[in-house]
Parts: sequence; structure tokens; C-alpha cells
Amino acid sequence: MNQVEEEEQDFGENPIEVRESDHYEEEYVPGFVDKWDELIDWESRAKSEGDTIINILKEKGVEKILDVATGTGFNSVRLLQEGFDVVSSDGSAEMLTKAFDNARDHGYLMRTVQADWRWMNKDIHEKFDAIVCLGNSFTHLFDEGDRRKALAEFYTLLKHDGILLLDQRNYDAILDEGYSSKHTHYYCGDSVSVYPEHVDEGLARFKYEFSDGSVYNLNMFPLRKDYTSQLLYEVGFQEVNTLGDFKETYKEDEPDFFLHVAEKN
Repeated sequence: MNQVEEEEQDFGENPIEVRESDHYEEEYVPGFVDKWDELIDWESRAKSEGDTIINILKEKGVEKILDVATGTGFNSVRLLQEGFDVVSSDGSAEMLTKAFDNARDHGYLMRTVQADWRWMNKDIHEKFDAIVCLGNSFTHLFDEGDRRKALAEFYTLLKHDGILLLDQRNYDAILDEGYSSKHTHYYCGDSVSVYPEHVDEGLARFKYEFSDGSVYNLNMFPLRKDYTSQLLYEVGFQEVNTLGDFKETYKEDEPDFFLHVAEKN
């Protein structure tokens, strides 16, 4: 098999029927991972996010953090730069390799663990002040049982007064009103086109077109905001507050992304 074939995504004959939690491993092929930082644009993303996440963690007295959706390392590196003790985890070996290299380029030796969210306690045996699950990553889980299992694993890995930061796209707006995006948060690369080519209550299939003509897709479950909040309460979190594009006050249809701040106390 040549290199080009190795890097092709495989969604089968009917891509919109691919709705399995495990399929993400086949979606993050090397060619897509290599372009992920072009999509994010670290500098623009850091500027658009500001210090909201950092401030939340510092206000809670957080020292030790588990980044469960490291991707290519953007959040982990920012946290390391702020002096936090960080363990970086991802289900994709390709992503973790890229993250490790990115951290090294920034002068850090990243502690990495490849782990599936549903069985994290099998691979990670520490307790953390905070867990971050960012970058719209939680929407890779299509089965409600998988979502509950993953959140329960996060809950167990937190100390008794720990905090979980989990984000998602504003799928309510996408499902109810159609897709629009300011592209000022998360995916800030101005040479990349990102949009959903199919949306229904059980699937949001996003298309990523890069300046060199390459095209990739991700299949994700369109989580509604209140549903996610309810799941967090049901697995045991005592308090859940949700920010819209890092603001506490917002109209429901305006934010591109929601950030759930769930407290275990």
C-alpha cells in the first residue's frame, strides 16, 4: 500500500451512516493530523480565547490537570506555559505524536498517555484537580452509554473538589437555524474552509477543505447544550455553568461554541 492510500479516510459507500464512537481513529489519518495546526492557527486561537480557561483554573486553585483530548497539543502547551502540571491524553496515536513534537518545539517534555475515555482509569492511575476536554472532542461519542461511561471515568479521575471543562459546538443553532460561524474561536486558520455537509439529529458531518486542495471529513454527534448539561448532572457533578464563546451572558443562538464548567464538590 502506498503512502497516499494509507492517508485516505474511509467512510465506506454511505458516509452519513457511519455513526460509531470508535470510527474517529480512522478519521484522524496522518495527512489530516499534519494539517490540523493549519486549521487551528495557534496564535490566532490563543488571542481569541484570551485567558478565560486559564483564569477559571487558577481561581479554583488548580495545579494538576489531565487534558483528555490533547489533539496536536494546543491546550496542553498553553497550560504548561502557565505553570500547570499537565498529563496529556488522546485516543489517537497520530495526534499524540504530533502533540509531543509541538510541545518539544515550545521547550516542554509532554507527559502523554494514549487512552480511550471509556476506560481511562485502566491507563491512568492519578487523581487530578481538573480535567479539560476541549476542541469539540466529546462529540465523537455517538452512543449515550459511551458518553455516560466517559463522563463517569472523568468524574472518578478528579479529586473530591475537582472541576471538568468540556466544550462543544453550538449544535442547537446548527440543527434549528442552519450553520453559520464567525470563525473567531477554535478553528481560526484563514486558509481553511470548514462547514457541515450533512446535519440531522444523529449526525453532523463536517468537511474541511485546505488551501492545497486536500479535503477531509469528520463525523460527529450533534450534542444539544441542555442535554450535555443534564448528563453532567446525572453522572454526579453538583454544579454546571455554561459559557457561550467564553462569555457568561449570551443569546442562545449567538455563540459558535459552549464551554461547560462542571464542579465536583
